[in-house]
Amino acid sequence: MTTIQDVARAAGVSAMTVSNVINGHPNVRPATRDRVLEAMTRLDYRVNVAARNLRKGRTGTIGLAVPEINRPYYGRLAASIIAAADRHGLRVSIEQTGARRESELAALALSRNRLYDGLILSTVGMGPADVQALEVDHPVVILGERIFGGPVDHVAMPNEAASEAATRHLVERGCRRIAIVCGRLGGEVDVSSLRHAGYLRALAEAGLAADPELVVTVESLTMQDAARRLRQRLTDGLVLDGAFCVTDTVAMGVLRALADAGLRVPEQVRVIGFDNVDESAYLVPSLSTVDPDHDLMAERAVALLASRIDRAGSGPEREEFAGPFRLVVRESTGG
Repeated sequence: MTTIQDVARAAGVSAMTVSNVINGHPNVRPATRDRVLEAMTRLDYRVNVAARNLRKGRTGTIGLAVPEINRPYYGRLAASIIAAADRHGLRVSIEQTGARRESELAALALSRNRLYDGLILSTVGMGPADVQALEVDHPVVILGERIFGGPVDHVAMPNEAASEAATRHLVERGCRRIAIVCGRLGGEVDVSSLRHAGYLRALAEAGLAADPELVVTVESLTMQDAARRLRQRLTDGLVLDGAFCVTDTVAMGVLRALADAGLRVPEQVRVIGFDNVDESAYLVPSLSTVDPDHDLMAERAVALLASRIDRAGSGPEREEFAGPFRLVVRESTGG
């Protein structure tokens, strides 16, 4: 196996100079760099990344734990995280928690054993009572809803502001009986409770009463559950002219249920989702939605994690970041 000393002899430089070229050190003359690179190619020298990382106490791999990889949103998120990690010279290992609290806690506890340099955790099951579980000896960035008082960096969607804007858009399009299709509202801080709060603010701003009959709750935020539950509510007499769906996946189920009931979108019911997954542009009708800038959130999460890894956990106070958003108006609201 070719060694760094072999390359140094072939290029007529020191082993330190070869090391500087490998690590991208700026203080190497271009002619010297070219000579070293030519020698590396000629001798088929391969950098032993594993050995180098072990010397640094790192593996060059971060973990990404998400609830379900087969959901459009989480697939999009994973792709953005992988692209951002590549720009930081990191690889990503993905695991699925099934949206279960115990699996999220296990991902936190076991990420060091799995030789991750740090972990990005998209939380669904964990809540404010689990703050102590975040006291781990490796860098962690939380993606998702606020875990109050948490000791780790947190990258969140602008849930309330974006949901308020989405509901206001329906009001501006003439809707007066606007349903929200969300998960169960049990008092915990989660995606449904935060987006429900934004929905209520928009109704109040428009002078519309918050009618409990217009809250359509589903067991899980899936197309199947959303379609099944809305069909049931429509059969029971629910009347609506607008629907704010807390995810695009839920909105897909809502569109199916409305079509089955013979209700035309957007002529009779206007529908808006949240996430701007790729599929939303290709539905019939195409889905209006909130675009939370997935790529920016992914870049911020990876940058925070990489910074903590480089500083071995030291540095400034933990950061809280909520990205921007925009409304994408398509056919389902008359766009």
